[in-house]
Amino acid sequence: MRVLVVEDERRLAALLAQGLREAGHTVDIRHTGSDGLLAAATGTHDAVVLDIMLPGIDGIAVCRALRQQGNEVPVLMLTARGDVPDRVTGLDAGADDYLTKPFSFDELLARLRALHRRAAGPPSAEVRAGDLHLDPGQRRVFRGEVEIDLSAREFDILALLLTRAGQCLTRYQILDEVWDGETDIRSNVIDVHIATLRGKVDKPFGRQAIETLRGVGYRLRADGG
Repeated sequence: MRVLVVEDERRLAALLAQGLREAGHTVDIRHTGSDGLLAAATGTHDAVVLDIMLPGIDGIAVCRALRQQGNEVPVLMLTARGDVPDRVTGLDAGADDYLTKPFSFDELLARLRALHRRAAGPPSAEVRAGDLHLDPGQRRVFRGEVEIDLSAREFDILALLLTRAGQCLTRYQILDEVWDGETDIRSNVIDVHIATLRGKVDKPFGRQAIETLRGVGYRLRADGG
């Protein structure tokens, strides 16, 4: 994910950025409400971590302005004020979720993952690359007219690769999207599943659709191999 952090406490903003980057995300930082609003309005972020107490325009006003502009980027609001009326005000302004300081960084990551999944949603229409096509509704995969039997996890990985065909996905991104970050990046679980997928969707058909970008991640060729 590309995450925008809007936080005027510079030390906290730096710590959040460091943690998010270590988790494999791209991070932009802004320290005022007006700068945060301008950055969020570009539409280039997958989520916004937004503090309520900001100099100038506060987080409530920033969130409300984004929604009035038709910007539906997921917003996770941070505040030192945990009273129910404050939470209601933030949610009514268009925030998607709410964390009260101090908070667990692991919980922040989990909430961002949930917001990202909710915003993206599963693909609703058939996706394809060349003669490789996937029906998300029926959870069926085909090479041409040949149906391929995949496990639930293999299906989810292939669906992710297909919906972003031609793009490189890092191991962090695959963990984040498919495993919800619940497995260790140092394990070989992704490599094992990718190898199994290749043995089902590529090798029997003489294809090489799933590519390894050494030291970076994996990519499914846009032409299906």
